[in-house]
Amino acid sequence: MAYEFTASRVSGDGNAVFPDKLIITDEHVIYRKSRVIGYKETKIRLSSVGSVSVRQHLLFADIIIESKGGNVIVARGFSRGEAREIADLLEE
Repeated sequence: MAYEFTASRVSGDGNAVFPDKLIITDEHVIYRKSRVIGYKETKIRLSSVGSVSVRQHLLFADIIIESKGGNVIVARGFSRGEAREIADLLEE
């Protein structure tokens, strides 16, 4: 099963035109940041996720995912509820 979360366009951090996207599958967590042409994608195996933290702001929250190998994903501009749901899915 796959879960897909898209950051709010009104959160700032460059999300107005190209919102951050997190996709959680049975095997990977995938971070996508769209660009004018194409997108940048970072993929981490769920078994390699070392830690997940949520940085809450006034209205929105950021998700910080660190792998055991040192890769870091910082996805910005999610609602607080979505951020908690993402963290819960990755901590299972």
